[in-house]
Amino acid sequence: MEVRNYRQSDCKELTELFYNTVHTINAGDYTKEQVDVWATGQVDLEEWNQSLQEHFSLVAVGNKIIMGFGDIDKTGYLDHLFVHKDYQGKGIATAICNQLEQAVQGNIVTHASITARPFFEKRGYKVIKEQQVERQGVFLTNFIMEKER
Repeated sequence: MEVRNYRQSDCKELTELFYNTVHTINAGDYTKEQVDVWATGQVDLEEWNQSLQEHFSLVAVGNKIIMGFGDIDKTGYLDHLFVHKDYQGKGIATAICNQLEQAVQGNIVTHASITARPFFEKRGYKVIKEQQVERQGVFLTNFIMEKER
């Protein structure tokens, strides 16, 4: 597996990985209605690409497919960290997160799903607060988490 910088040509595949991961892996912790509004399948590729280009964004590639991706902004906000549904538990998120965390100075904050919370806790992140995020009238629980450095 190689972890490399994001390329614009990755964008469509990343949005598909995001959709499939939310609808399979995160579906264990969220209702069908919740995952449907979280990952609608209707994405603005230009918006995704712009965000990923503005952030420090990494892609894990192996067997000629994208196995995961993540991004962090200059303030230390870790925005996305998703691993392909077929490659969970193989150290991919850890490899990406190690590099994302090294890319910024100071504390790191993320809004972790119920599913991702244990991963971040193992990395030393602490829950600052639980919150309800509203999407299209549907509420999803996530956790504002911070890693002090």
